Amino acid sequence: MKLYKLESSNWETFFGTHDERIERDVVTLAQTPSCDAFLYLSKDAQDGLELLDSAPSGFDFTYCQEWGLTVDDDVIDRVILDLRKKAYPSWEDQLDYIYHNSVEDWKTNIITPIKEKYPKR
Repeated sequence: MKLYKLESSNWETFFGTHDERIERDVVTLAQTPSCDAFLYLSKDAQDGLELLDSAPSGFDFTYCQEWGLTVDDDVIDRVILDLRKKAYPSWEDQLDYIYHNSVEDWKTNIITPIKEKYPKR
């Protein structure tokens, strides 16, 4: 997944208005204390957002605030792993799927889509 920055002045252009919302496949990661910029993760290229090579300073972590972390590249990798973990069905459901289908179907229909949606960096 790639890290992007959005200035608040471009928020409506990217996400639309309250009445005409534009759905985006991004994960909110952090924001500045003044809410003038935001960090997002996305597997797809995002026009209108600044692509970053690494995590900038000055952002408050918002993804799982209870983690109480400072945004850095290790935290971004941890968020991606957490997103993947949350997307997988329970191991009981996965075993049931394999029993009723096959390991190949499980890989194709369960595992691969999650790995594609939340690729490691």
